[in-house]
Amino acid sequence: MGFVSSLLGTFGFGIGVSAGVVIGYYLFIYFHSTDVKDPKIRPLVELDSLTLERMLPEIPLWVKNPDFDRVDWLNKFIENMWPYLDKAICKTAKEIAKPIIAENTTKYKIDSVEFQTLTLGSLPPTFQEFQVIDLQVFAIPRITLKPLVPSFPCFAKIFISLMEKDIIKNQVASMYLWPKTLEIPIMDLSSAMKKPVGILHVKVVRAFKLKKKDLLGKSDPYVKLKLTEEKLPSKKTKVKHSNLNPEWNEDFRLVVKDPNSQALELIVYDWEKVGKHDKIGMQVIPLKELTPDEPKTLTLELVKNMDLSETDEKSRGQIVLELLYSPFKEDTLPNEAVDDGGVDKAPEGTPAGGGLLVVSIHEAEDLEGKHHTNPYARIIFKGEERKTKHIKKTRDPRWEEEFQFVCEEPPVNDKLQVEVHSRPSSIGIHSKETLGYVVISLADVITNKRINEKYNLIDSKNGRIQVELQWRPS
Repeated sequence: MGFVSSLLGTFGFGIGVSAGVVIGYYLFIYFHSTDVKDPKIRPLVELDSLTLERMLPEIPLWVKNPDFDRVDWLNKFIENMWPYLDKAICKTAKEIAKPIIAENTTKYKIDSVEFQTLTLGSLPPTFQEFQVIDLQVFAIPRITLKPLVPSFPCFAKIFISLMEKDIIKNQVASMYLWPKTLEIPIMDLSSAMKKPVGILHVKVVRAFKLKKKDLLGKSDPYVKLKLTEEKLPSKKTKVKHSNLNPEWNEDFRLVVKDPNSQALELIVYDWEKVGKHDKIGMQVIPLKELTPDEPKTLTLELVKNMDLSETDEKSRGQIVLELLYSPFKEDTLPNEAVDDGGVDKAPEGTPAGGGLLVVSIHEAEDLEGKHHTNPYARIIFKGEERKTKHIKKTRDPRWEEEFQFVCEEPPVNDKLQVEVHSRPSSIGIHSKETLGYVVISLADVITNKRINEKYNLIDSKNGRIQVELQWRPS
């Protein structure tokens, strides 16, 4: 009996263990919670600051503020600035290398060494890390670098505004809190930007055998022309209705800043009363192909576009142009004008030809408006009108804008009028206000070639405006 009892006990234990394992496995598999999900794994950089503080309350300081910091923002900045940095760095390298090369060419009996092309490539360098030692600055600034120029350091000014008011003391806030800015001049903008060097006289004479674009008629052609690398709007001729051989004989004057890289672009359009105007053809004339002060008549075949790989067998017509590039004269003018009967005359030595009047509106101060002060300047010269941008809510606006007027003769007896107005806000109930004006005689500009002064505004209590005038004879 003892043996049988032991055998049955062992057999029962085996059955019990096996049954327990099977039942436990069944309960674990089939009664396991279905709403349990795998945790989401995300990089720390994607988490906000509150989540990081909750997850890592004891994170050490060296992790929060390491000695070396990544500078992806700087690499992005350099990537956007690289076209300007490339030109500026290469220009500086040439200026440094040329005297050294010139000194050694004679020493080693080399005829000449010239830079045909110098570039650092289209891919900018990248910075891996940055280290700051013993410096702590806590602020949220808005930093604007403008305007961008092709001379190192590739921007003319830095504008800085602080964006959080509650942590800035009243005195600092009154000076730098946006929209007010701290302006840091880096370089002279007038020397960084390309200056006008001449005037291109264009006479659109005529066109013939133009392509017919209208289904029920001929074409209504007109010509738009402009210089490349310029943001100014295109000039255009009159529309010649129902004419495939139009004659315009219209004259235009375009300001040239770089004759080696700029080109005259002409596009002939078919005018449409409704819808988009159809393009008949175009042509481009590089200015470097023109000889200064030498008239040139061209008869050009119109093409569909300037893509040489795309052939266009159909004739689009021809256009006849008369071109004359007149560079500005560098010689200075006498400082004394001739007075005859109270009528101003051009000083001795003043060329009979025309030139370019450059008007720079720098800034104004102490402006006062009755209902609002959102100032902008309006420049009037010989019936032509230009306007600066308007600046909101300031008595001391700074525009730094330049305007150009092409003249057929020196404007000795002419005057320039500059008006300052205030534009109401979009929801304002008050109309535009005049904050003052000034009338400037141009005789001194022709004599001295450049004037930069502050003028008291007429009809203003304390307002003044700074205007710079330059005369470039052609």
